[in-house]
Amino acid sequence: MIRSYLLWNQAIDKTEMPKLVAVTGATGFIGKNLIERLIQNGYSVRALTRKLQPDRESIEWIQGGLDNHIALRRLVCDTSFVIHCAATTRGNSFDQFAHINIQGTQNLLEAIVEQPQIPRFLYISSLAAKEPQLSWYARSKYLSEQELIKYSDQLNWTIYRPTAVYGPGDKELKPLFKAMRQGFLPVVGKIENRFGLLHVDDLVAAMLCWLSSKEDIQGKFELDDGNPDGYSYQSLSKLAEHEWQQTIRCIAIPNTLIRAVASTNLFLSKILQYSPMLTPGKVNELQHDNWVCDNAPLQRVLPEWKPRIRLQDVLSTVI
Repeated sequence: MIRSYLLWNQAIDKTEMPKLVAVTGATGFIGKNLIERLIQNGYSVRALTRKLQPDRESIEWIQGGLDNHIALRRLVCDTSFVIHCAATTRGNSFDQFAHINIQGTQNLLEAIVEQPQIPRFLYISSLAAKEPQLSWYARSKYLSEQELIKYSDQLNWTIYRPTAVYGPGDKELKPLFKAMRQGFLPVVGKIENRFGLLHVDDLVAAMLCWLSSKEDIQGKFELDDGNPDGYSYQSLSKLAEHEWQQTIRCIAIPNTLIRAVASTNLFLSKILQYSPMLTPGKVNELQHDNWVCDNAPLQRVLPEWKPRIRLQDVLSTVI
């Protein structure tokens, strides 16, 4: 199935001359998968990187970060499209999230609107932006979207809000799948809470469909794998039991325990100067009762896109 999916993905219209696509976050999980698929589909890529990377055919690396205005101007110069994947998901203060997710986005937008020919802009946000009150991360993603909306009269923009993304290179959901393989599924919040999942290849396919669209697409669009009503902890464990032919127990983690661990982690991170993943805000996100997407608005404007990878088909490859 994966092979046929990749062949389909590579069959996206290549009749036009290759166009230059600028990508931020190109060394991250989603970005790495994106640039490989862009090159496979005949695009030229210019990508931002903090660490020196060797150029290769069809890709030019621009060294710098989202706070480097010169690098950002070089990144977007003469491009047809900009895909903004860069973000931080870890931090021990709102300011840490704001510096990258809000100010970094603002810096990139300023560089774009300086161009004589303004490229189309795709921002890879997060479904968390729907609930900005839950965490510093969610708030920063929501406010970064608001920065983009301010430029509505100057550029054509699209926002993707994917749910939890998994696949080759993923580090955040992989521990969950590993725990399931060992026979238990940790439950944070209520066992009936629902959430969506999305394979990175389906997310990248949605980006490629956006690139090949002849129409300007403006708006915010949610993406998940299309599983009706998403998943619950129970349905996820049952699915894995069926695929792996083993028993998987759902283990509820007490609220007082997970919050104590998160608060301690946040306290220590400020002393030891590291960026934590598990914080009280992250617990709020994990305990939220509904992270299911509605793909219909995106499929109305990009009817050629639909999620094609089911979790049960790739469970053995994600651990």
